[in-house]
Amino acid sequence: MLNGKTAVITGGSRGIGKAAAIKFAANGANIAIIYAGNDEAAAATVAEIEATGVKAKAYKVNVAEFEAVKETVAEIVKDFESIDILVNSAGVTRDGLIAMMKEENFDAVIDINLKGTFNMIRHCTPVFMKQRHGKIVNLTSVSGLTGNPGQANYSASKAGVIGLTKATAKELVGRNVTCNAVAPGFVETDMTANLSANNKLVDQIPMKRMAKAEEIAELIFFLASDSANYITGEVIRIDGGIAM
Repeated sequence: MLNGKTAVITGGSRGIGKAAAIKFAANGANIAIIYAGNDEAAAATVAEIEATGVKAKAYKVNVAEFEAVKETVAEIVKDFESIDILVNSAGVTRDGLIAMMKEENFDAVIDINLKGTFNMIRHCTPVFMKQRHGKIVNLTSVSGLTGNPGQANYSASKAGVIGLTKATAKELVGRNVTCNAVAPGFVETDMTANLSANNKLVDQIPMKRMAKAEEIAELIFFLASDSANYITGEVIRIDGGIAM
């Protein structure tokens, strides 16, 4: 259980982030959702979380903006008094073959997926260090482990998250802060909705189906719980066997 703890979840209004927020709330955690776009979706997620009896609030910010993230983290600490768990789930894709990829599409993916993860860790770290405890769970991808044609930007960003995870784990372990990464394969979310009917793609997955966001949330929850106190710097695939 996470009774009384505060979890900050980026990309928390949809997909894996929302599933994690609901899972954490069901186990007693107060939830600060960070989102970038859809106000209605964020408000609906907050209402769903509050219905479980915990505190919830949404914060609209672009995680790629260093100073904006700094201000948002300070606001969260003021509102919730602490941050115990950080889940970096915000992510975007701008797929295209490398020979034709536009610079802005490469930059956008790196800025959100990698720099955004850094920005959140950077500004939550002083809180964790002062408290002498904290859990960080980053969302990477099997694309960051194996590469994926048409996703040079996305694969690079997610490979970077793996390196960031391991460096952070080594730096913060002395302050009782763990940092781990979850590497999903294909997941049923808005981001992959256009792939759901692609039978050839699903056939490549040994389990012959995409993951559900709730299944990824279960692993995130485990890594954020006391059951994972002795795990840090780890990257755990949850992909139906596609990258084995």
